[in-house]
Amino acid sequence: MLNLLWSVGAFLVAIGVLVSVHEYGHFWAARRVGVRVLRFSVGFGRPLWRRVDRHGTEFVIAAVPLGGYVKMLDEAEGTVPPEHLEQAFNRQPLWARVCVVAAGPVANLLLAWLFYWLMFVIGIYGQRPLVGEVLPATPAAVAGFVAGDELRAIAGRPVRTWEEVSLAMISAALAGDTVGVEVTPAESGTDLRRLDLSSLDYHAEDPDVMRRIGLAWRTPRVEPRIGDVVSGGAAARAGLQVDDVLLSANGQALVDWSGWVDLVRASPGKPLDLRLLRGSTHIGLIVTPEAIDSNGERIGRVGLAVKVPTLQFDDYYVRLRYGPLDSAGQALSRLYDMAALTADMTGRMLTGDASSRNISGPLAIAEFAGHSARTGIAQFLSFLGLVSLSLGLLNLLPVPVLDGGHLLYYFAEWVRGRPLSERLRTVGQQMGLVALLALTVLAFYNDITRLLFRS
Repeated sequence: MLNLLWSVGAFLVAIGVLVSVHEYGHFWAARRVGVRVLRFSVGFGRPLWRRVDRHGTEFVIAAVPLGGYVKMLDEAEGTVPPEHLEQAFNRQPLWARVCVVAAGPVANLLLAWLFYWLMFVIGIYGQRPLVGEVLPATPAAVAGFVAGDELRAIAGRPVRTWEEVSLAMISAALAGDTVGVEVTPAESGTDLRRLDLSSLDYHAEDPDVMRRIGLAWRTPRVEPRIGDVVSGGAAARAGLQVDDVLLSANGQALVDWSGWVDLVRASPGKPLDLRLLRGSTHIGLIVTPEAIDSNGERIGRVGLAVKVPTLQFDDYYVRLRYGPLDSAGQALSRLYDMAALTADMTGRMLTGDASSRNISGPLAIAEFAGHSARTGIAQFLSFLGLVSLSLGLLNLLPVPVLDGGHLLYYFAEWVRGRPLSERLRTVGQQMGLVALLALTVLAFYNDITRLLFRS
């Protein structure tokens, strides 16, 4: 229940901030070019709060917090008194209308940069780019990568975290490029490996591109010591306790916690003969993992959590933190990288080169919001930056009813020297609504499918 409240609360904060800034962009630009704004609404439906300012603009917070809008004086929306005609949106010159429409997405892009800037000023932890395993018969194995390598740069650009490595590798994998990867081997010195991704059939359905390439992060070797036992779970029923150290299962020695997790996942409904150390006493127990479905796969679960060690943290993680000025450049670089990747993925989904299963809706966004908020303020800022960027780019798509669709109309008007006919614009709006509805249904379908397969 607490996780649900976190997710809902974080989602409402995220949507409220992002929508307010987007609509404020339209509002600010409209005021600057002399357009009369009738209403500024965050949310849809019945107003929960309202206020009218000295300009006659009504500010509203409505009951359904899944969007918002700015209503401007416009002859297309109703009769405009003669004394206010010069303040009507449709009476403004083309450049003014373009500025008003474009200001919403631009505001979201600027907000994304601000979130990334704050994230780097505060500091964010990331996994050091250390190779723990090189999978056989993969591009990484062919290129000569070995366990213990530390990645330093990809295609000439320095990388400081495993996340930065993954982003660079996704772009290279989608393009089918051969990239130069600068590494510091486990022994000493620096080496340059040529990683050929031209034969990698990667369409972004796989969430872990690094394993497709053949590189796995060097996870800390964690002692198989129990840190928590879930009440009512298979482990609790078998009698396992906090601080028990798992020694072996079915005669197989357990070197670290990950080996225990792999064994449990591979044994749904199968009894495991455990040998463990409790204090100074060796004990034998039988535990049978419960069978559950996870992403369409049947796996085992016993209800145990590891006792997380606090030593050697700096050997595996790095904190990215900069001064205010340097953070501005880092934020701009992150914004550019994420925008390029988002635009590339969107284009590939439209052409069928990437799966539409990558589209997420409000349920997934709420879950991600809650998880990032629980992780820390820097992670939540990173999440907000990505969603704000995505919202800005989504609204720039040339689909009628979106800001990009209106900009497309204005471009046609500039080329023709006169606006498109009312009938053509109406047909475009109807087609845009159908496309937007289909996208919404697909996003909800993907969200629900993920939840069903995971539960």
